[in-house]
Amino acid sequence: MTTPVAASILDLLLGLELGALGQAARDRWSLEGVSFKRRPDGVLEAGARHFEATALHLASGELALEIGRVAVHECVMQVRTASGVPRLAAIEAAEAELSGVTLQGPLTVPPQIRAAWGALQSDGGAAPAPAAADAWCLEALATAEGTVRGQITDAHLLFDADVTVPIRHGEIDFNDATVEHVGPDSRMGVSRLGLYVDAPNGRSYLYQFASAPLAGVEFERRGALLSPWVSERGKLHLKAFAETMLRQLGGGQRQGLTEQARLLLGRTALSGEVRLGDGRFAMPGLQAHVDGRAEGRNAVALRSEALGQGLGIEIPSLSARDAAADFRGARLACDRVTARVKLQLLADGPRMRFVLEMENCKLARPRLEAAAH
Repeated sequence: MTTPVAASILDLLLGLELGALGQAARDRWSLEGVSFKRRPDGVLEAGARHFEATALHLASGELALEIGRVAVHECVMQVRTASGVPRLAAIEAAEAELSGVTLQGPLTVPPQIRAAWGALQSDGGAAPAPAAADAWCLEALATAEGTVRGQITDAHLLFDADVTVPIRHGEIDFNDATVEHVGPDSRMGVSRLGLYVDAPNGRSYLYQFASAPLAGVEFERRGALLSPWVSERGKLHLKAFAETMLRQLGGGQRQGLTEQARLLLGRTALSGEVRLGDGRFAMPGLQAHVDGRAEGRNAVALRSEALGQGLGIEIPSLSARDAAADFRGARLACDRVTARVKLQLLADGPRMRFVLEMENCKLARPRLEAAAH
């Protein structure tokens, strides 16, 4: 059997449901400056000076994508012939603009993450396989700055508590974190068992680790030998800690919120801002280089009325270069992307769902390419 040189992008597109946003909406399409030519190497190029579409709805399984408007400038499609069969191999443009974009669906662990974890486990846990080690990279957290605040109402142990957690140079130093409430204040910290709160009536764990030690964690230290007093509450180095946690979650390790913490989340409001640094961001199937901190870009606003019900994340000015996303054997890439982004994580019974919205999105030299086999 002959294997084609590249998977056809047309196969990918035919796997999607395409239509208008709704019965009241009318999807519209327009093309200007259409051209055709065959290159000396036999590749057929079909181009358009301007392509525009409005009110689009695309679906794949439980994922749904809505686009209010997309405009593409200087678009070229390449059709190659393999084994006598013409195949749409690539689409490239000078620029694309999108508005009214909404992507939503269930928040699940992608198969790529489980595969990366399997590669790490196959090494006996001694050293990560290259694919597993590179699956998550959060360089933008290494120099993050900001403050996260929580308000816990009528908590069992922390009555009407106000929690403030500063983030400095990509670190959370629990010596600087405060938990204020009626009576003597409490303290937060991190031990080998997990994240805790020391209240006047004892220690309670909010998040328990599956194993210790973890990368990116400096555990609490006590004073003199056998002293019950904690002299250092510990630190989290956000980049290393977050990458490790995401890899472990992808591998299905049992760890997480205690039952007491779950009850607290239902009564906890959250707000804050984290200014990301510049650096590489990567997860299975997606990668980019975040930049623009000097211009005030990539500041992340966090807000939730009740963390047990969901979390809202907003980036008013997202900026990244060399972005690429892999999906069903094809790769969508661009030299630069800027946008206003909103992300909602919502509790849907026992499952979680996400809603991603984008406005004023611009892509420089976007291209869709079939993956080679």
